[in-house]
Amino acid sequence: MLIQDQINWNDLDTDWLDFLKSISVNTIHLETRQAVSVQDHEMNITDGRSRTELFEKAREKVEARDMKLNNVFFSCPREIPLGLEGADEKIEIWIQLLESLGQAGIPALGWNFKPMGNFRTKSAKGRGGVAYSTFDYAAFMEDRPEPYSPEVTEAQMWERMERFLRAVIPVAEKAGVAMALHPDDPPIPEALGGVAQICSTDGQFRRIFDIYPSDRHKMLFCQGCMTELLGAGVYDFIAEMASQSRIQWVHFRNVKGQLPYFEEVFLDEGDIDMKRSMEIYRDNGFNGPYMMDHTPRFASGESQRYGKAYANGYIRRLIQEVYS
Repeated sequence: MLIQDQINWNDLDTDWLDFLKSISVNTIHLETRQAVSVQDHEMNITDGRSRTELFEKAREKVEARDMKLNNVFFSCPREIPLGLEGADEKIEIWIQLLESLGQAGIPALGWNFKPMGNFRTKSAKGRGGVAYSTFDYAAFMEDRPEPYSPEVTEAQMWERMERFLRAVIPVAEKAGVAMALHPDDPPIPEALGGVAQICSTDGQFRRIFDIYPSDRHKMLFCQGCMTELLGAGVYDFIAEMASQSRIQWVHFRNVKGQLPYFEEVFLDEGDIDMKRSMEIYRDNGFNGPYMMDHTPRFASGESQRYGKAYANGYIRRLIQEVYS
């Protein structure tokens, strides 16, 4: 059974891979967004050069620890959802990215279609003084960041999404790479940042999959995001997506509360019965990878490592119980 965790591109040559191996991780999600944002960085794909060799080297570093490089993550270039000049060139760059991943033997590409990013408000305090990533809709609207202008409508976003999918999913099929779409966070089908969010609701995801049905067109099923929206209704959506083989991997995250207010908490203290959710994945044919996501922040020490160690131990124990 596969447990997955994230490492940043810039950390490939540090002790992070050894740490993840030590806490029972066996597949790697390679995060590139910090690197992509740096001009002249080797992972800034906007120059249009092939990255096949770099991806191969990354895969070899992961495999040297007896783990698998399961996917990399890139955000859809903002020119595409925003309809900016250069959108066509960015689609061609994405096509080249898919081809490079296929040539390097990396089976999946995580992505999002949210050019304004995630939205959060002041963190709540949790047990032991940790900070919970928090969203309070009322507080957000009282102190809303300057929205993007001109506002991008839902109709414009759907038109651009369809154009993008019809251009790239056939390439993903040929390359043997699954594209796994992450939901908006928070999943509110409004223009929170001046841009309509169309990757928020269960209905929106059904529409996205209907645009171009393909076994390479998948969902990065963020259980936390979908719980923020659906609450206990997330159990039914897990069953629906898993039974249709739509899930490439799972962000196994728990939350307390439901929109318009939620807190991202430890796996054992949220509103969702995580064992029950894993049983639903299993009963509908999903066998991993499971990946922890958004651990609470500790007040001192190596907060990220503490959170990962706790979450992955929790997930491993559930897997042993549910899949035995």
